[in-house]
Amino acid sequence: LVVGSTDFVGLNYYSSLQASTPPRESSWDGYWADIHVDFSSHGLWDKNAMGWSIVPDGLREMLFWTSERYAQPLIFITENGSAEDEPDDESAQHDEKRRSFFETHIRSCGQALERGSVKLGGYFAWSLMDNFEWQFGYQRRFGICRV
Repeated sequence: LVVGSTDFVGLNYYSSLQASTPPRESSWDGYWADIHVDFSSHGLWDKNAMGWSIVPDGLREMLFWTSERYAQPLIFITENGSAEDEPDDESAQHDEKRRSFFETHIRSCGQALERGSVKLGGYFAWSLMDNFEWQFGYQRRFGICRV
């Protein structure tokens, strides 16, 4: 970044993956082959309705890395949320998995702040209401409020 050229850094965080060196060269071309990295999920990580791993520690570590890499900029979490399986209104009213998701991720933000090297200016949950998800329409619900 050009020194002094930004007011803040906005980060969207949904999940983490583990990275490792693949055992052999890829048999196809393109971006995923060019980076020569295998991505995987840890077997102990919970998953949401999108199949994404739920890793609150990854958010904390991303805040640490961004703060160290870019000389402690003001950071806003501009998107953080989870799609959960809510087949009916009853399940949406007792939305324990989403509540836990937000609690653990906000706690991780607090842990980053306690260290003193992270300047976190705000946290925005994704999303207030369910929205039309690119791949899945209204089948995957990210909203705090069911639509």
